[in-house]
Amino acid sequence: MINEAYMAYVRKLAERMPALENEMSSPAIVGDQKKYRKAVEEHTRLKRILDRADTYARAKKDVEEHRALVNDPAADADIKQLAAEELTGLEARVEPAENALMAALQPPDRTDARNAIVEIRAGTGGEEAALFAADLFRMYLHFAENLGWKVGMIDASVSSIGGYKEVIFSVEGENAYGTLKYESGGHRVQRVPETEAQGRIHTSAATVAVFPEADEEEDNIVIKAEDVRIDIFCSSGPGGQGVNTTYSAVRMTHLPTGLVAQSQDERSQQRNKAKAMIVLKARILEHRRTSEAERMNKEKRSMIGSGDRSERIRTYNFPQNRLTDHRINFTVYNLDRVMEGNLQPLLDALGRHDADLKLEKVIGSLGAGTP
Repeated sequence: MINEAYMAYVRKLAERMPALENEMSSPAIVGDQKKYRKAVEEHTRLKRILDRADTYARAKKDVEEHRALVNDPAADADIKQLAAEELTGLEARVEPAENALMAALQPPDRTDARNAIVEIRAGTGGEEAALFAADLFRMYLHFAENLGWKVGMIDASVSSIGGYKEVIFSVEGENAYGTLKYESGGHRVQRVPETEAQGRIHTSAATVAVFPEADEEEDNIVIKAEDVRIDIFCSSGPGGQGVNTTYSAVRMTHLPTGLVAQSQDERSQQRNKAKAMIVLKARILEHRRTSEAERMNKEKRSMIGSGDRSERIRTYNFPQNRLTDHRINFTVYNLDRVMEGNLQPLLDALGRHDADLKLEKVIGSLGAGTP
């Protein structure tokens, strides 16, 4: 809900505009491509905020004026009736304008627009956990397909009855990481396993980790050849006949951090090397982001999308067709549809809650909302 503290923050941003426009015309800024691009991005963001704040303020003002007219005992009856008829439509404009302003106020995260690397690992529960990991993979695959995103397999370890002990894949699409980052954490399933003969409900789990794809230039990630150990081995698992007859699988170990990435989905050793390097860079970026957050004494576990695998974020109860996200107490009774990729309502709710937390922090940093 937009309150005076939020509007005070908007006024503070408005005060920044003249100085920013002067900076953008300065030869020192214009001559530096990196600084100029940063200034343009900030200007674009501030203009979007101020435009939406103006739209919201006008919508609120129109509603207040019409309500005052409707409640004015001295006003002409015909005018009051006309004002009352228009009031409903004017009130309907306020919430969308408020939501648009709230969205624009969110602190920008440059990694949100990037592609994502997703890793699913079977947890407690043996073969049933591996089957659940495979179900999660199919859920994300359907979700990506619905959005027209591209999914690329990077690595997989298949269980004896067709589940996944581990599966790693890339997701390419607009705002892929920003959308999927809320999936990081522990996922618990309650259902009668295929391996259960007596119909008893079992509980098992899988963990999901979502990383933004690294940008070498923006993230300044430099991996020296001497800092990486590359192991080549025979592929195993899905991939068709002959997948394990050639040494095409690649495992990379980043010696300074101990981080490991591998790919065996391709028959070509070079393509597996390229995929493994993408994952390794994403892991290094995530390692850096986590370390920086800890140095700044941020409470990662209190933030949605923190990526903490030890946190149980969601329960999938198949007998009751129920899904519950424990971070926001969000429950729906259409688990069957969710497993077919209908994740958007849940992700929207998570996004709104996370945005509120972040914006409250920004507003709070102003000191009781004053500019």
